[in-house]
Amino acid sequence: MKNLYSFCPSGAQHPVGIGLKSEHLLEVIKSQPELAFFEVHAENYMTAGGNHMRFLDAVAEIYPLSVHGVGMSLGSAEGIDSDHLAKFKRVVERYQPWLVSEHLAWSVHDGHYLNDLLPLPLNEATLQVVADNIARMQDVVGRQILIENPSTYVSFQATDIPEPEYLSRLAEKTDCGILLDVNNVYVSAKNNNFDAGEYLANIPAALVGEIHLAGHAVKDVDGAEIRIDDHGSSVADDVWSLYVQTIERIGARPTLIEWDSNVPELSVLVSEAHQARDRMKLALGAAEAFDGAA
Repeated sequence: MKNLYSFCPSGAQHPVGIGLKSEHLLEVIKSQPELAFFEVHAENYMTAGGNHMRFLDAVAEIYPLSVHGVGMSLGSAEGIDSDHLAKFKRVVERYQPWLVSEHLAWSVHDGHYLNDLLPLPLNEATLQVVADNIARMQDVVGRQILIENPSTYVSFQATDIPEPEYLSRLAEKTDCGILLDVNNVYVSAKNNNFDAGEYLANIPAALVGEIHLAGHAVKDVDGAEIRIDDHGSSVADDVWSLYVQTIERIGARPTLIEWDSNVPELSVLVSEAHQARDRMKLALGAAEAFDGAA
């Protein structure tokens, strides 16, 4: 796996970042908060130009970027859209991001885009479909892609491969990496009654190129508690705990705070990212102490 930190600012041993929001663009350029990187959704920059592109150009002069796709639909049996892929490539070529990622999901059928990232059954048939789509995306973009684990609310009877194994086999087939969303693991574990810690322990450390953290909502649906991955609040305590356990096991990783709804002031997002940085430092210290005692 390539050196993930080759484009990281000097001295950023505990790299944390936030999603770049349009309402924060000017403030980011003026105040230059203490962050290692910013993440943008590729689909917001698939145009020929405009003020938002010029603002991002200015941000990219200061910070490394992570380009995160939300519409490639890697789980589509019909293959990925050539026009969308070409536009994605242009974004990557223009901004030369530090990291590039997409979701393990599908969102397109027969040319119609659905307003969600839908999960797919995890089995041999879909594994080959997704692997073929990842291979094509990486070949066209010319970069390794990190694949993000989804948040799920139901399980499929047709699933017969555990998700950590599925992600690992995708990486083996395509040389992609994993974007490990710890909040998604927690949400899925609560909704589908499995052990989030065990899931995380089964993700090979060498495959993880980035971590996502976010808040989620808790809803009551007919007396059942459902976790909704809405990215609209602070990271939950249980998710922080899982994050620390993960860093203790795999070491430092670029970590992003996602906050896409009910977006607060920039200072709140920066503070949340600094919490991740501080917890990363403590987790690494604890891991070193444990290794020394052993």
